[in-house]
Amino acid sequence: MQRMSDQPARWSQATVYRDMWADPDDDPRNSENSPDGELATLQDFLTNYRMTLRMKCEGLDAEQLVRRSVPPSTMSLLGLVRHLAEVERDWRNWITDGDPLPKLYGKRDADFDGAVAEQAVVDAAFGDLEREQAATDAALAEHPDLSARVGKSRIAVRELMVHRIDEYARHCGHADLLRECIDGRVGQ
Repeated sequence: MQRMSDQPARWSQATVYRDMWADPDDDPRNSENSPDGELATLQDFLTNYRMTLRMKCEGLDAEQLVRRSVPPSTMSLLGLVRHLAEVERDWRNWITDGDPLPKLYGKRDADFDGAVAEQAVVDAAFGDLEREQAATDAALAEHPDLSARVGKSRIAVRELMVHRIDEYARHCGHADLLRECIDGRVGQ
């Protein structure tokens, strides 16, 4: 187990604002135009948090992605990717009237427990996340009215969208800490 004194030195690639992940001109999340309308704003926030998670994982190898770098937490960056793929599927189950899709990784915490340092597992996790995000986005696109109530539980589309943003935002905070403890890189 690493000791706190074994933690890497803090660093950032940013040169304009040293506490940022990337310089403003290099940050894919920066946009000149803010979206118009509530749905577009919610989608923009979700997109930016999704990009943040991917950025926090970039440049790391399989061993680093599975490192549980903030003990006693059992979280790892790859575990977060797998967890969010699982959650995307769960959200899709919330809005369907049909039978729920099965869990991607099995029993509770399998998303984190199954995150092992094998490139095939890493590639599969990112593929799962991309596929599940696209499927949930497509299912929600069928319900552009944010006040519409969908699925067996009759959840409002607006509530689900806000919940999605909240879930990604919380886990991006976790990713900040995990990444800093892995290689010292800091930033939003």
